Amino acid sequence: MLIDHWPLFGLRVKTPRLEMRLPSEEELAAVADVAAGGVHEPGARPFLTPWTDLPPAERARHVIQLHWSRLGRWTPEDWALNLVVFHEGRPIGIQDMRAQEFRVRREIVSGSWLGVAHHGRGLGTEMRAAMLHLAFAELGAVSATSLSFTDNPSSMSVSRRLGYRPDGITRDVLHGEVVESQRFRLSREDWERVRRPEVAVSGLAGCGELFGA
Repeated sequence: MLIDHWPLFGLRVKTPRLEMRLPSEEELAAVADVAAGGVHEPGARPFLTPWTDLPPAERARHVIQLHWSRLGRWTPEDWALNLVVFHEGRPIGIQDMRAQEFRVRREIVSGSWLGVAHHGRGLGTEMRAAMLHLAFAELGAVSATSLSFTDNPSSMSVSRRLGYRPDGITRDVLHGEVVESQRFRLSREDWERVRRPEVAVSGLAGCGELFGA
């Protein structure tokens, strides 16, 4: 069976409202449809990689190709886990976490998106909290980082709510203009102090080597 060779397909991360896991091919197509329907309001610019500027069909294709490419390039020294987020049995977005040399650095960086119909319900905070539980409680991370445009208050509020602290400013170029991002960092000590939802992780057996943990 495929799971015997790639045990990550058995990994499940659950909160009171959400389940996060790798998708089947049909579920990957469904979450791509969510992306095609929009992940932010028109005119917003929440991501440094401007994939949401693409037409709907290309936006969906980007989600699928990124998922496949990250699985295909995976090594214990350089990995990116794209977990599809399910609410009431349906995919609504993606929560990712990435690391380089995790065995030594014990640090992850995360990113996420939700279909626009699911904004404003606290689901973004809940899925990030679930990812942080996987990183800190299960894999032994010592820190987590995140990046948000300085004009994206909803993303920054999620980071602050979960205990992240400001960690400097990054300046990049997007569409020929300079954009500033606020870096955030969450230590294990700060994570342990923050109130967070109950999280249950299953299927992690056999995955440690793939994470470099």
